[in-house]
Amino acid sequence: MPRNIRSLLLDDLREWIDARGFESYRASQLAGWLYNRDLTAVEDMHNLPAALREAVSEDFGTSAPAIVRESVSADGTVKFLIGLDDDKVVESVLIPRDERLTLCISSQAGCSLGCDFCATAQLGLLRNLEPFEIVAQVLLARPRTGGHPITNYVFMGMGEPLANYDRLLSAIEIMTARWGLGISPRRITVSTVGLVPQLERLVKESSVNIAVSLTAASDELRDKLMPVNRKYPLDRLMAACRRLDLPRRKRVTFEYVMLAGINDRDRDADDLVRLFSGLAVKLNLIPFNAFPGSSYEPSPQDRIEEFRNRLLSRGVHTTIRISRGRDIDAACGQLAAAGH
Repeated sequence: MPRNIRSLLLDDLREWIDARGFESYRASQLAGWLYNRDLTAVEDMHNLPAALREAVSEDFGTSAPAIVRESVSADGTVKFLIGLDDDKVVESVLIPRDERLTLCISSQAGCSLGCDFCATAQLGLLRNLEPFEIVAQVLLARPRTGGHPITNYVFMGMGEPLANYDRLLSAIEIMTARWGLGISPRRITVSTVGLVPQLERLVKESSVNIAVSLTAASDELRDKLMPVNRKYPLDRLMAACRRLDLPRRKRVTFEYVMLAGINDRDRDADDLVRLFSGLAVKLNLIPFNAFPGSSYEPSPQDRIEEFRNRLLSRGVHTTIRISRGRDIDAACGQLAAAGH
């Protein structure tokens, strides 16, 4: 199956343009059509010569993902079910809050890492997304924001981004390059369960923000909740986080899903304080969002607040994330392309 033209970086386009014998400036023109506009069919790229359009169609796949279904929550959150070429589907979510509009992006169809509190994990890994399938989620969402600019882009949708590392990096380059979508890397956050080698690479090879999904402060509990911990246990993960070459005054962000009676006890908070010792962190507490077949319950709101206050009193910068889109199964941990 030929590579999709929308996955090519500008240098790739230049190399192909030169090999095909077209004028070199056509590469920038083609990139403009591919990344600076909505998803346009190649035959509609009217300022490119017909011979070039024909050559693109001969050498590359030219299809683009499309929105199959759009669901709107009572709180304004919008979930998109996006169809891919091979009949696989993924979901992305637009989340409005105050002055911010966040797009939650998927990097895989399904996920292989088996986190026990996540609906996506129940699917297993169906396949990795190609760069064009990742970037298309941005291009599909932009016309549906009611004229409001997207302020934040988070790789917190379906899949583990760092398990699809090379394609993720290409997608980020397309998103951030001046010839691409021109998004500031400071507006992009990649969330990972803690694939240590890829985490260390990403810090060196990109300037996007990173968030680490933690959800337990002991290896015994994290082994159960997040099987990745058996390969990259907490001592190795935290050592890697301490080595991250982050800008001054920037904290390492961790995410912690609150599970009633499982990881929300006072001693769990105290374990977190010890785990974070000597490291400047920001901890996001995320209420668990139930899904069919799950055996967990969300921690009560007052317990979450007590947990946060215990951490704050011990010097850990801690916030509580407000879950949005629960009524359409669009909240954190609920994405599973349900009903398709």
